[in-house]
Amino acid sequence: MRAPTRRPLRVLAIDPGYDRLGIAVIEGDPSRPMLLMSACVIPEKGAREGRLARVANVVSAAIKDYAPNALAIETLFFSKNKKTALGVAEARGAILSVAGSAALPVVECSPQQVKIAVAGHGGADKTSVAKMIPRLLSLPKKRRLDDELDAIAIGITALARGLPAR
Repeated sequence: MRAPTRRPLRVLAIDPGYDRLGIAVIEGDPSRPMLLMSACVIPEKGAREGRLARVANVVSAAIKDYAPNALAIETLFFSKNKKTALGVAEARGAILSVAGSAALPVVECSPQQVKIAVAGHGGADKTSVAKMIPRLLSLPKKRRLDDELDAIAIGITALARGLPAR
């Protein structure tokens, strides 16, 4: 009798934002991550509650479509722009609420952890991180905004850190 095959670890990675949301699904192990999907979602301008609902709906649909083992999200860092920080905090709240409703474990990754996992040192700049991503996984050619690349990097970091049991 053969042992059942285990599905590789799968993480839904989010670079939270109010104006732009980076999202990616990464599968595998740290030495061989595979990108299943990535996108940059730009909610339509309008009422705050409508924009946050769009963020929540996108995350909910990704959970349904990809059945991840965990959700990885970048920790909130304090920006000089309080309006931007507030919007990101609200988007994080919407995302974490969806994860909680789906009973999905959450892995939080700091910007420094992402830089270390992807570029090898915590002082790396965004360009260095972006240049390393295609070296770590196969990246289909398309134009990507920073938010999408950040989500991919967060997913790689979550796999490297290990996911909590579901």
